Amino acid sequence: MDIQQRIIDTETKVFKTIFANKTNHYDTLFGGEAMSLMNEVAFMTATRFTKKVCVTASSGHIDFNMPISSGTIIEVNGKVSKIGNTSLDVIVEIFIEEMYSLKRTKAISGTFTLVTLDKNNKPTKVLSD
Repeated sequence: MDIQQRIIDTETKVFKTIFANKTNHYDTLFGGEAMSLMNEVAFMTATRFTKKVCVTASSGHIDFNMPISSGTIIEVNGKVSKIGNTSLDVIVEIFIEEMYSLKRTKAISGTFTLVTLDKNNKPTKVLSD
């Protein structure tokens, strides 16, 4: 399988309903919850792509473009965007899907860098030879 097809095949989509226990005093999704969901999807995407142990090394710039209200469904998408020697970048986007409408809007986006590890917890090549 070529790399581009592997990237497409391992794109990860997770859907969640935002309930009040995940919101702040404005009744919108707490930023830390959003970042946690994004990191989880980045991890799943990287692991599905590499089939190796992956750990988060860093998160890039995260844009909170619009609030996510309680009572909405979100889609969290992860896709490999860059492949290095021992690390890879995953772009993660959160879309709002209003429950009773066809409207779908991108609310948050960011990049996460993950490192692949061997059995001794040392960085190893993302792509096997």
